[in-house]
Amino acid sequence: MPVSEKDHIRALSQLVLNPAQADDALSFAASLGEGDREQLLRIADSHHVTVRAMSVLHETARLRGNDLVAYWALRTIELETQRISTAVAHLAEVVQELESHGCPVVVMKSLDHWPDLGNDLDLYSTATERQVADVFTNRLRAEIEPRSWGDRLAQKWNFKIPGLRESVEVHVQRLGQTGEHTRMAQRLVGRRVYRELMGYNFPVPAPEERVIVATLQRMYRHFYFRICDIANTAAMVEQNEINYRELERAAHIGGIWPGVCTYLKIVSDYVEEYRGEALLLPVHVVETAVCGGEQVHPKNRFLRVPIMPHGAQLYTKQVTTAALRGDVGATFRLSLLPPLASVAALAYKVTGSDKGIW
Repeated sequence: MPVSEKDHIRALSQLVLNPAQADDALSFAASLGEGDREQLLRIADSHHVTVRAMSVLHETARLRGNDLVAYWALRTIELETQRISTAVAHLAEVVQELESHGCPVVVMKSLDHWPDLGNDLDLYSTATERQVADVFTNRLRAEIEPRSWGDRLAQKWNFKIPGLRESVEVHVQRLGQTGEHTRMAQRLVGRRVYRELMGYNFPVPAPEERVIVATLQRMYRHFYFRICDIANTAAMVEQNEINYRELERAAHIGGIWPGVCTYLKIVSDYVEEYRGEALLLPVHVVETAVCGGEQVHPKNRFLRVPIMPHGAQLYTKQVTTAALRGDVGATFRLSLLPPLASVAALAYKVTGSDKGIW
């Protein structure tokens, strides 16, 4: 009988969130056949935790004398590290070219998963679309990938660079599924900090903007979590990196404070499930959340959050805030989301893909 995705996700969560449970995960991995192990790796890749999970599994297997699992995990780490090294070197070149040609930039999401890396490289720039496209096509010899309706609305571009397996995704001057956020987006570059990795110095968002970007992605677009989202945010909370007053100030600009609080509450509840203790969040953050981890369930590879009623509630709050503020552009863009979502759902049902929409 094939192993369920739920069991794979649980084992990966144990390895990443609570290595003290690694023996259970080792027993699980040791019981898998070749096909199920490949499935475990595919899910680890989807959750951007391959290196983190396999590192704990390798060390545990080595200490317990399970040479087969230890070698399998080590080989996986080696292959993934090679991919990441190549991607990081290209990313450094991309950042250098953009910055040197008048395109202020910040690397979003991709480096948050370190020592793992996402399956594409995400950037945000305050430059114009023409400036960004010129740098990629003329300086980096990149090809512009086809753009969907949603890409154009959000001012998002995808580029394919020779020698780089991953696509480079650039958000230009806007954030949000319909490009509704401009003021909040500008903070990414205005408050950026620098992080050194593999000898390169990368501009990355400040912790508060990291939470904002994660919230936009999880609570206002995809409505699912990855294990990396849980681990990355939990680490920031535990290391006291987040200024909650600054985070609330930023979130109110875009009308997404309830979404931010919900995102943090879900992270905390999921951590509690594996560690027995919730994260230490401010009381007003917990009280403002519209739901918690009890609403999150593994399905179709990820940890799903119901769109109804919670996603709809957050969307309504966002639209109302934009309208009351007199932000006509944001209100109009957000009003396009329901019909676009309906078309995307229909396209997925008919063709199995919504790529032309989003």
